[in-house]
Amino acid sequence: MNIKKNKTLRLILGDQLNINHSWFKSVDDSVTYVLMEIRSETDYATHHIQKVIGFFAAMRDFAKELQQLNHHVIYIKLNDKNNLQRFDKNCLFLIEQYNFTKFEYQLPDEYRLDLHLKSFANELSIPFTVYDSEHFYTSRNELGDLFAGKKSYLMETFYRYMRKKHKVLVDMDDKPLNGKWNFDEANRKKLPKSHKPLSPLLFSNDVSGIELEIIQSKINTIGSVNSKAFIWPVNRSQSLILLNFFVENCLQFFGTFQDAMVPHEWSLYHSRLSFSLNIKLISPKEVVDKAIDFYFKNPESIAFHQLEGFVRQIIGWREYMRGIYWLKMPEYSHLNFFNHTASLPQWFWTGKTKMNCLKHAVSQSLEFAYAHHIQRLMITGNFALLACIHPDEVDAWYLGIYIDAIEWVEITNTRGMSQFADGGIVATKPYVSSAAYIHKMSGYCESCHYKYDQKTGEKSCPFNSLYWNFFNKNEDALSNNPRMGMMYNVWRKMSDDGRLAILQQAEYYLKQINSL
Repeated sequence: MNIKKNKTLRLILGDQLNINHSWFKSVDDSVTYVLMEIRSETDYATHHIQKVIGFFAAMRDFAKELQQLNHHVIYIKLNDKNNLQRFDKNCLFLIEQYNFTKFEYQLPDEYRLDLHLKSFANELSIPFTVYDSEHFYTSRNELGDLFAGKKSYLMETFYRYMRKKHKVLVDMDDKPLNGKWNFDEANRKKLPKSHKPLSPLLFSNDVSGIELEIIQSKINTIGSVNSKAFIWPVNRSQSLILLNFFVENCLQFFGTFQDAMVPHEWSLYHSRLSFSLNIKLISPKEVVDKAIDFYFKNPESIAFHQLEGFVRQIIGWREYMRGIYWLKMPEYSHLNFFNHTASLPQWFWTGKTKMNCLKHAVSQSLEFAYAHHIQRLMITGNFALLACIHPDEVDAWYLGIYIDAIEWVEITNTRGMSQFADGGIVATKPYVSSAAYIHKMSGYCESCHYKYDQKTGEKSCPFNSLYWNFFNKNEDALSNNPRMGMMYNVWRKMSDDGRLAILQQAEYYLKQINSL
């Protein structure tokens, strides 16, 4: 290492692998970058083995790329002898060891790391500077500023604001192309039985060495992995290949079937770019621009609603969730609107349940560290809400099991959209359903042990009785919600004996939840 009078140590977190960041525009011999694999990050939740491997593999590849560009890099591996297993301790050791005179880092995306690095930097005897991560469309506070003084935070309002501000799919007068802002009603089709989805593009990265190091460290993980052929992108090049594959092969069907669920088809036409996006190997703007550019070059092969549905997920939903996170944390992480207290069923960790939809959704999550948004919202999340699971347990499960789960995007989707634990900050109603919806949107029900069209009885689908039990239990909290009125009218029109039978069935299933 070159010894200079003024030397800067720059910390790069595992989800800050943005090679286009201004930090890297030129090589400065007085700057040293540090990346580290540490137990404080592997152990704050029980993560899927593929998630831990994915982060480490991408970090190592990124460090090599920086070195190839002639940047000075210190890379601390998990089992290195001098690894102190915390960001602050490792950085302080390096500062003292190499006499660094300045410390710099990028804004973390997680509240806990923001506090940790603020505290560390403020205690240093050398100056420090904090930089933006240069990844998102919005600043941390932009959503809060947009809704200042408002009682609600409507995603549609934010989405339209984003489209206008960034000139995305609007005309010269900031009117939406094709006359509407939102084509969501066209994006709710079940996959026809005769339609065979395209096989997903999978990579074959050999990460067996990383897996061995994780095993040797005795890190507690869940799920499985084929470490000789790791399927997820671990660098920018692979991420761009996956992006190109999506826009060229999947975008034409994405919107139509984005809510569809099929046994043994885990990817369908979803982009699976969330891991690459969330660790910043690619940016949301280049993803959106790529999709829009491809659409306008191929207008006859892609309907507009396919494109709009995809753009809305990224420029709308993803940025919206981040804005809510920074507006409402840390209080958000403790919200429990329904005061739920139950524990997750044991089969959430094994997939061994007789409910076909949950068996597939959980087993797929354990095998691939992935499930698409409707599986997360309307299968695992729906059941957890109906079963009165404590949102802390739901948060921990989602944060651990999915490769793309980082708290800023996970907790707002889970505690907010999925569990309504925030009382309606994110969603205007609880996203619950009976088996009728699952049957409508999936192929799960046909071969299930339970009967989707039965509310009571030995083989009645648990979703049915638990659904009505949820409405009954939370009538005081929900009956005035305008989007709930129809269901309460249906419930009240049932006979007394019918309601009693449903509630007794629900009580039985809740008591036997680990055997369902």
